[in-house]
Amino acid sequence: MPLPWTLAAHELPLRYTWKLSRNATDTKTNLVVRVGEGSSSGWGEAAPNVRYGETPAGLMAEFEALLQDGLGQCTRLPELEEFLTKKAPSHALRFALESAFVHREAALQGQSVSAWLGVPAPSRPVATAFTLPIMEPGAVAAFVQEQRMSRFAQIKVKVNQESGFDLLRALTQALPGREILIDGNEAWTDADSLLQFLEQTQTLPGLRVRLLEQPLPAHCPDDYRYLRSRSHWPVFADESVTDTADFASIAQQFHGVNMKLMKAGGYLNGLRLLQKTRVHGLQTMLGCMVETSLGIWSALQISHLAEVCDLDGFLILRDEPFGLVREADGVLTPLPVCWKSLRPVVS
Repeated sequence: MPLPWTLAAHELPLRYTWKLSRNATDTKTNLVVRVGEGSSSGWGEAAPNVRYGETPAGLMAEFEALLQDGLGQCTRLPELEEFLTKKAPSHALRFALESAFVHREAALQGQSVSAWLGVPAPSRPVATAFTLPIMEPGAVAAFVQEQRMSRFAQIKVKVNQESGFDLLRALTQALPGREILIDGNEAWTDADSLLQFLEQTQTLPGLRVRLLEQPLPAHCPDDYRYLRSRSHWPVFADESVTDTADFASIAQQFHGVNMKLMKAGGYLNGLRLLQKTRVHGLQTMLGCMVETSLGIWSALQISHLAEVCDLDGFLILRDEPFGLVREADGVLTPLPVCWKSLRPVVS
């Protein structure tokens, strides 16, 4: 019999304005997929990414088309992978579908997700970075205190050309000596202007930077090759690596890669991207979108395969609906899941 699939949209109010170089929002609408019924079910999450033209309405339309084209006829993972490769849905929807299917299969076989995927099980809880969105520099000190950011060993900060330096100065004053991940989200247009910004930041006392993430657009490989040997800190790719990438070229442009399952389009491709990253001598990072604990729980199943984890997406939500991950002192622990009884608290 065909496998039943359902999809539901969930509007997720945020605890504060989520602003980065390209956009700002106070709510997110994510999609939750379910495959199977009762104890033979699995769940997955799609967090649409406007950077790649993904919208909730667009993903819902894609899902309906996939149902009509025979999604329910896929009863084994190879069949599902072949079907999704042929139909090429949006990355986030593909991850939701594949992860729901994997979660169902692992549960039916009494295995952990990592064991079912054939990777070593996580041996310990995972420390995550916590992200400071773009805001008025004068608001940083109060934000740091309100969000109790001192409990995180690493802080990620979103920056743009206009206020990046002032934001970093305010952050280092509020949390001096804390290790920082700087995320430009493609805000700079050329390597020389970026290098001027990097030189300026060297004057900030108490600044410790772990990495610089995607400061230039993905379509600027020559600028990245120029920047790679001149940057004071490791440069990591984010938008430059989605579900595919030329890793020989990526290794000439970057020191590391931020792999996000929502962009990779599934566990299997995510694992492949991490493996290629390591093979090419690049550092590994595991990131996320603004997601519920369902999406973060999924990422935690393979988080031990990355050197840096930025999995705070569920902490941004005002009313997180699933409660599948516990955070304490900046450390994340995935909780046991019963897919049969999983229900969102809000919708």
